[in-house]
Amino acid sequence: MANVADFFIETLKRAGIDRIWGLPGDSLNAFTDALRRDSGIRWMHMRHEEAAAFAAGADAELTGELAVVAGSCGPGNLHFINGLFDANRTRVPVLAIASHIPSAEIGTGYFQETHPQELFRECSVYSELVSDPAQLPWVLEIAMRTAVEKRGVAVIVVPGDVFFADAPSRRPTAAIRATRSTVLPDDAGLQAAAELLNGAKKVTILAGAGVAGAHDEVVALAAKLQAPIVHALRGKEHIEWENPYDVGMTGLLGYASGYRAMEKCDALLMLGTDFPYRQFFPEKATIVQVDIRGEQLGRRTPIDLGLVGGVRETAVALAPLIDEGRSSSFVDDAVEHYRKTRKGLDELAVDDGKQPVHPQYVARLLDELASEDAVFTADVGSPVIWAARYLTMNGSRRLLGSFLHGSMANAMPQALGAQASDRDRQVIALAGDGGLAMLMGDLLSIHQNRLPVKIVVFNNSSLNFVELEMKAAGIVNFGTGLENPSFAAVAESVGITGIRVEKASDLRAALVQALATDGPVLVDVVVAREELSMPPTITAAQMKGFTVWALKTVLSGRGDELLDLADTNVWRRLFS
Repeated sequence: MANVADFFIETLKRAGIDRIWGLPGDSLNAFTDALRRDSGIRWMHMRHEEAAAFAAGADAELTGELAVVAGSCGPGNLHFINGLFDANRTRVPVLAIASHIPSAEIGTGYFQETHPQELFRECSVYSELVSDPAQLPWVLEIAMRTAVEKRGVAVIVVPGDVFFADAPSRRPTAAIRATRSTVLPDDAGLQAAAELLNGAKKVTILAGAGVAGAHDEVVALAAKLQAPIVHALRGKEHIEWENPYDVGMTGLLGYASGYRAMEKCDALLMLGTDFPYRQFFPEKATIVQVDIRGEQLGRRTPIDLGLVGGVRETAVALAPLIDEGRSSSFVDDAVEHYRKTRKGLDELAVDDGKQPVHPQYVARLLDELASEDAVFTADVGSPVIWAARYLTMNGSRRLLGSFLHGSMANAMPQALGAQASDRDRQVIALAGDGGLAMLMGDLLSIHQNRLPVKIVVFNNSSLNFVELEMKAAGIVNFGTGLENPSFAAVAESVGITGIRVEKASDLRAALVQALATDGPVLVDVVVAREELSMPPTITAAQMKGFTVWALKTVLSGRGDELLDLADTNVWRRLFS
């Protein structure tokens, strides 16, 4: 007779699941044994549960479908928590199966005891303990439906002994897939938005991840409004391509043109964005916000009007209400400023003959050489800055990262998840040396799962973005230096092709070789540690902090850092 674990597997198969990420353990034995006996779902064995959760999140983000991760009791599934936080904040559907200690021991302080349903509550849209096999059909279906409908993490906690129990009798449910709905603000709300926008001379659009699938409609609305389009980082892949109104990014990773277009507008139209940095919003502009989730409205900046609706359908309904014949002077000026800013950025991404390699040059060459439908993942820290500024999206490329949760070590395991969803697609991880080292054990998972990912390591022997934050705060760098191995040699030792690059003149050939190689490759690029990644605007406090840092550095006997900083940056002009 089938047991609970068999029931689990059969339900997942009907939902279209063909792979599960995870790490086995005693309390999960019945589940993994059911996988073995069924053989219809592939077990994606990982070396660390955190990496498994990151991989599942990327898998779900790329496919838009439910991904599954499974782990054993106590410290096993507890390792999921960082990757699950990231998936939940990114709003991708993931089912986490967290096995538990024996039912009779719960509450006794038993070996490895935790309370997973409580631990995962904050990073999930659903979390429940199955203590009786009769619960399972209902809890499993509710969990899966909640994950796909709310686009988040659902956690099912199952004691190891319950997996072995006889499966409950229940008619099989239909395959669980996300429904599709159209959400449109009412006529009065649309008319109110149009009146506010028509009454403004200089309108700017801020586009976030919610513009996915609405590229043409948002561009058409910008044409009616004669509005420059600024994107948040998560909006980059969805709106910057084939967009004559694009003026780039704003925020800590952005650049001057995006910041300026928002600062100088008298009306800001926020479309599907949860952009978190309040200091980059205009102080005096009228603000209209559109979001599919009403609870998001006004939580980042005071707004004058909030509309609940999908971006695509709202843009279509709003465009006819916008007055014809609006002046193009504001958008023309913003676009011209963007061209100058873009030119300044591109002039920094070159081989100037100096060593070590400028990280901008690495990102620009990757952009040039990567395929038209490449998937990029980027580590939090300096790699995501260079990805945001130098990778070009085109409607087919994807850019994944820990853009809301902001976790280190995301790029490599997310690349695994992306690659597993399509083994023929080019997947490139832009990894920091600190990030890669944090979960470096899962380089073994790349080889074991036969995933042909390409990893480019920005090796600056430091926690580079942390150092920049210290400089801005006037703090002497401390605790940020990294004594790294040759990551290329490490890769070779685990069956991955490794290439080491120390000179810019060798970089192009190395990247061409890596991208042409059939199988996984790691390119270890030694890049400049003292490269400055300037935000679009610098506050007086930051300028003061940088000056204080310089004085403290000299007084502490580390003036050579200032010389390195000058040598790396002084020749490169600052742009405004």
